[in-house]
Amino acid sequence: MTREASPFHRGEALVQTRLGVREEIEPWARKVVRPFLPEEHREFYAALPFLVLAARDGAGRPWATIVSGKPGFANSAEPGSLSVAALPAPGDALEAALVEGADVGVLGIELHTRRRNRVNGHVSRGGAAGFDLAVEQSFGNCPQYIHPRGWRHAPPPVSGAESLRHRSLPERLRGLIEGADTFFIATGHRGEGESPAFGMDASHRGGEPGFVQVVDDRTLLFPDYAGNNHFNTIGNLVLDPRAGLLFVDFECGDLLQLAGRASVVWEVPDPSRFPGARRLVRFELDEAVELRGALPLRFDAAGEGLRSLRVVAKRRESEEVTSFEFAPRDGGPLPAFCAGQYLPLELDVPERSAPVARTYSLSGPPDGQGYRISVKREPHGLASGHLHDRVEVGDVLRAGTPRGDFTLSRAGDRPVALVSAGVGVTPMVSMLHALVQRAVERPVWFVHGARDGRHHALAEEVRQLAASADAVRLHVRYSRPRRDDVPGRDHHGVGRVDAALLEQLVPGLDADWFLCGPIAFMASLQRGLEERGVDPERIHTESFGPVG
Repeated sequence: MTREASPFHRGEALVQTRLGVREEIEPWARKVVRPFLPEEHREFYAALPFLVLAARDGAGRPWATIVSGKPGFANSAEPGSLSVAALPAPGDALEAALVEGADVGVLGIELHTRRRNRVNGHVSRGGAAGFDLAVEQSFGNCPQYIHPRGWRHAPPPVSGAESLRHRSLPERLRGLIEGADTFFIATGHRGEGESPAFGMDASHRGGEPGFVQVVDDRTLLFPDYAGNNHFNTIGNLVLDPRAGLLFVDFECGDLLQLAGRASVVWEVPDPSRFPGARRLVRFELDEAVELRGALPLRFDAAGEGLRSLRVVAKRRESEEVTSFEFAPRDGGPLPAFCAGQYLPLELDVPERSAPVARTYSLSGPPDGQGYRISVKREPHGLASGHLHDRVEVGDVLRAGTPRGDFTLSRAGDRPVALVSAGVGVTPMVSMLHALVQRAVERPVWFVHGARDGRHHALAEEVRQLAASADAVRLHVRYSRPRRDDVPGRDHHGVGRVDAALLEQLVPGLDADWFLCGPIAFMASLQRGLEERGVDPERIHTESFGPVG
């Protein structure tokens, strides 16, 4: 696949068009879906203890499975390949599937940090101890719906994994499914003559325990939540309803593989049964494979490592954005964070029977004094509405350790350009604090776009930071300024932030670029910067939620 070709096949494009996101997601995906593994993804795979695989059996049925090994068992010697020194266990539905030429989807997922990356390709070399994957597509995913878990090695059974096959689901297996908060799904499509990038896809699905409903001993129903709007899984199912599901017993290492057919229910008939679902998927079982003790890893329960934080300040920053400041409930020190990272939160929302997990960029200074997030109220947003309407000073929330690699560590010794729109300003403010604290002498451009003064969050804080440091150049654009928005004070021009403006502001476009905001905004800027000669490796992005 070339960067000029669309990364989406006909089914994915049909779903995107149906749901009104096609025009916005296509230019963004052309930038972030790559036909190779970038360096950071190569390092990511080398640190993982397991991979989720999607492939087809001899009858053409998709299945999902897990292979594992000591970190380093998966490695990428060059961007176009991934070598995996492991194979499915004996009795696995994909035991004999990873032969030369086979389409394979790979999901790399780090549960304790909630990072994930997907790579699709085909087997270029098979062997008795592993296989090599020729990479066709690689792209990252957001951390939403991933339940954090720590892992540890466990010895495999002395007699090997026990494999059982079923045509329907026994009661004990229905119980595993009904209690699951995580499963993986394998789907695929590649029509005759289509790009080899369209093959198999391995994806993660998460929710509160019970989010997968067992209708009967051969039928499952599960929600499809808002995501990155690529619609890889749903797009595959539109063209080929065959699918494979994988459930993992994280405590004892059992695997449950399911093969069958899936259909999309586009309108949720009873939203109260599936809060937050955008649509449903009905799965009809063909065959199940139960592998007892097949995974030599054990995982800690969800929620491991959470810390109780007390809200010590709540402040409205704009028409839509409110900030929340936190201090540790126990009075102890907080883990340090790097400017640009995000904070995982668990919220007890009355409408939900289990905690709601969300991540929000830290917007305050990384000075070790506390955490601050600045949250935009989203239309019909379950978590953001709860924070805005119910959470007050004195309340206690549960938080994980700050995470994420959208940080200034990616910058070299060149000038730095922080460019944002809307609520994308939040990690940029934290980065600006860090740069001012370091008293950097290299130029720093802070460029932000907002609708008007009422929708310009953290405006006065940024103005004060810019005024305190000679190296900082501030430029704000309002797309629809109000009468009381003063040019030169509130904003420096009317219109939107685009590459042409950046070319005027930053001499020679010589900077390390950090972009954050709506997907269409970042896609346009990245395309414009690259067209003007900026090295893609110097452009770093962070998005907020799905398109639309």
